[in-house]
Amino acid sequence: MSLLADLINLNLSDFTEKIIAEYIWIGGTGMDLRSKAKTLPGPVTDPSQLPKWNYDGSSTDQAIGEDSEVILCPQAIYKDPFRKGQNILVMCDCYTPTGEPIPSNKRYNAAKIFSHPDVVAEEPWYGIEQEYTLLQNDIRWPLGWPVGGFPGPQGPYYCSVGADKSFGRDIVDSHYKACLYAGINISGINGEVMPGQWEFQVGPAVGITVADQLWIARYILERITEIAGVVLSLDPKPIQGDWNGAGAHTNYSTKSMRGNGGYEIIKRAIEKLSLRHKEHISCYGEGNESRLSGRHETADINNFSWGVADRGVSIRVGRETKKDGKGYFEDRRPASNMDPYIVTSMIAETTLLWKPS
Repeated sequence: MSLLADLINLNLSDFTEKIIAEYIWIGGTGMDLRSKAKTLPGPVTDPSQLPKWNYDGSSTDQAIGEDSEVILCPQAIYKDPFRKGQNILVMCDCYTPTGEPIPSNKRYNAAKIFSHPDVVAEEPWYGIEQEYTLLQNDIRWPLGWPVGGFPGPQGPYYCSVGADKSFGRDIVDSHYKACLYAGINISGINGEVMPGQWEFQVGPAVGITVADQLWIARYILERITEIAGVVLSLDPKPIQGDWNGAGAHTNYSTKSMRGNGGYEIIKRAIEKLSLRHKEHISCYGEGNESRLSGRHETADINNFSWGVADRGVSIRVGRETKKDGKGYFEDRRPASNMDPYIVTSMIAETTLLWKPS
């Protein structure tokens, strides 16, 4: 095994100029990450320098067997924390051979929204709080929970320390450092309310960048849990009953919101969001109805609400934002399994482009 470790940790730059690029894309379910590696002749600093590639879409539920070729278009690159050196991770989106985005390519429409002049002018900033649950591999039960049983009730686990309260910290810290190495703007981590559940935050980042970074952060976490023999779950309600669900709270601001008089801009944006509540909920993640119950720090899925410093509402405004008269707000509705391309672009489209009739 020591020889295997030596080979995995080989520094290729000592022997060749060639690098390895791991092309990453989203599969047919809209949540399953796929990847494969390609050797390149030398280091790459921009996705435009990378060649397009292809894969068998019939094996990912994205094409039929008689016409299975799907084209990978590189969109963003990050340093590879697993292979290190000059090797890279490449976030791609997917197209037909004729250049049309395939149905599961949600990045394409998001890019159109974020490139709209009215959106560009407002420099939308995002920070996404990704909650997730670590499961024991063989029994699909949260890490640290007794087999076939339950731990003590919630209370001592949030931001906790100790072997009887905190489960999976080695995985979480490994992910934290790997994301920083990769160039992801991960801004923090914490243990969550339900034991075996954690959170990391990506951002602040502008526009579509935050969605690219969140998908790569999810990929890195999947790879680390694979190594650890633990299963990553983004289920918004992994355990039914009196246990917190898992969300992806999305913090948002624009240049106008961050400037003087921004609080009034924030209130107008929230009013727009209230008018499209059902439309947003329908795109905010599968199974979200089991999480948005009105309990466990959530608002009821059927009713839009907002408030200052209130974690039981749809949209939370921070006390500092109200005090300063400018800042940001938090959309607490997105589920942990939401697609950040959809959620971030939808918030921008509703608040900046949509004109209520």
